Amino acid sequence: MQEKDVLGQAFAMPLTNPAYPPGPYRFIDREYLIITYRTDPVRLRAVVPEPLELDERDPIVNYEFIRMPDSTGFGDYTETGQVIPVSFRGRKGGYSQCMFLNDEGPIAGGRELWGFPKKLANPTLRTEIDTLIGTLDYGPLRIATGTMGFKHRQADLTHAMALLKAPNFLLKIIPHVDGTPRICELVEYHLEDIVLKGVWTGPAALSLTPHALAPVAELPVLEVVSATHILADLTLGLGHVVHDYVRQSSGRSLHNREKSYAL
Repeated sequence: MQEKDVLGQAFAMPLTNPAYPPGPYRFIDREYLIITYRTDPVRLRAVVPEPLELDERDPIVNYEFIRMPDSTGFGDYTETGQVIPVSFRGRKGGYSQCMFLNDEGPIAGGRELWGFPKKLANPTLRTEIDTLIGTLDYGPLRIATGTMGFKHRQADLTHAMALLKAPNFLLKIIPHVDGTPRICELVEYHLEDIVLKGVWTGPAALSLTPHALAPVAELPVLEVVSATHILADLTLGLGHVVHDYVRQSSGRSLHNREKSYAL
């Protein structure tokens, strides 16, 4: 294989049998259970990287269970994780703190393309009689359980659309071959071409269990604020870099060296 052929094919790994196809990635009947809760502000501050900013007055976390039965290139899978409301240069959005899912393609693609913090586990989202239930199992252990009364009340469509359209932020990390960070970037992406099919709310509860490798309970549930059930079609847009930690660090090092030479 010639070098030009390598570059022509090198959109994902492995080179001759990529773990996922090129986008765009369209999702049909994507279903969310989002349970919003208050947590410990000190612990929340410890996991959100600068230059993202928190609302210090209200330490909020969105715990999300997402069912994706029809996704272009990725198939049928479920994921779950914690998204923290943040702001970046005055724009409000969400920072994905951790994600767990049960499908190799979107784990590889999510990490390599955008920098989604994805790990392999076994989440579910289903309806049992009158209750919408989300769970997360890491190995044989139940790590998270979220429940909500099924479609008790219709919710505000405008608010849900604003939530889906808000910017999302990720910390993309790819190491060099010597283990040092080659890429360390804050990435912004948006959901696009959203068709909102329904939004509901109802009573909710959330339980998180400590686990060494799935530490969702490190942001403890102090008070459940609200719950939202969303059904939508949408496209996962590709991202762009809004902050480069490696370049910023190199710039500071160069500036410090120049100052020392001047002295």
